[in-house]
Amino acid sequence: MSDRKDEWRSANETGWWRDPEVLASLGPALADQFSDTHPTVVLGLQSRGCLLGSLVAQHLGLGLIEVRKDPVRSADSDRLWQRTTPPDYEDRHLTLGFRRNLINSGDRALLVDDWIATGAQALACQGLVADAGATWLGASVIVDGLERPELRRPLNLRSLLHVRDL
Repeated sequence: MSDRKDEWRSANETGWWRDPEVLASLGPALADQFSDTHPTVVLGLQSRGCLLGSLVAQHLGLGLIEVRKDPVRSADSDRLWQRTTPPDYEDRHLTLGFRRNLINSGDRALLVDDWIATGAQALACQGLVADAGATWLGASVIVDGLERPELRRPLNLRSLLHVRDL
């Protein structure tokens, strides 16, 4: 499953989406990492996290919450949960969020994404789940490239591959 590396020395996953067998296996594989936790909702980070989160949500028979970057209200009555990330892999501070009515205090949330590097976006998502009074189950990713290993346990990070495997 390796591909040409980009300037951050990461694989280009777009070839993975083109392979129907790989694509069909990703949802179940990412979901199975948390089969012992019984999530009630899947969070997917805009954009690749939504693609993968949809596959996981469909496999589990659950709904998906799209975590938007720089979210905007669709209507004046929209209320958002929002968090600003610590510096990410491009040294940006992003605002992440979603509509408050999408998550309930009794929900058990699983984050899905393609790659984790700094953990900044996952930490912000963990904070959003806590703000809503829901339970954070962890983060299921394809590639673990976490630069700060001490975050693996608090994020409950589980991956299909480690960056050194690519």
